[in-house]
Amino acid sequence: MSGWAVTGVTCLVLLSACTPAQPADLASGPSSAAPAPATSTSPSQTGEDRAKQDALAAYLGMWQDFAEAGSTSDWQSSKLAQHAAGLALTNLSRGLYADQYNGLVTKGEATHDARVMSAEPANEPTTVIVTDCSDSTNALKYRADNGQLADSTPGGRRLINGQVELQQDNSWKVTDFAVHEVGTC
Repeated sequence: MSGWAVTGVTCLVLLSACTPAQPADLASGPSSAAPAPATSTSPSQTGEDRAKQDALAAYLGMWQDFAEAGSTSDWQSSKLAQHAAGLALTNLSRGLYADQYNGLVTKGEATHDARVMSAEPANEPTTVIVTDCSDSTNALKYRADNGQLADSTPGGRRLINGQVELQQDNSWKVTDFAVHEVGTC
């Protein structure tokens, strides 16, 4: 897990120390389609299948919550904790705080092409690793005071790795994520 912690700290540094356009580049929001809510399971669906489906929905839900909070740079949004916990929640909040401090809001949304890479333990997973090729080309930073574009540099396609864990209340939440440079996917 120490690799995830280092990667999370790296992401935190990127979120809080970016040029104005970079926080939008990192992960401004989900695709226009909202994540599907957990559905009733069929008799043939395994515990692993349910876990993967629920973890993926939590991952996409986290980015949807982040995009909504980003429209006003609401770093204290209670929605952020619906799908994120731990280092992931800290990184999201700090990124939004930096935007608010700098007088920025995000307009537009990133798209996501997220997939489950692994789920452990196999029969009844408690940890799911997600990989995502997110495109932040249409998510830009604007000045909150006058609505002017803060930086016209478009984002692009970048790899995001996420760790989603089963919580004590049986919900799934993203606990860590790492955002890579533009062009990594």
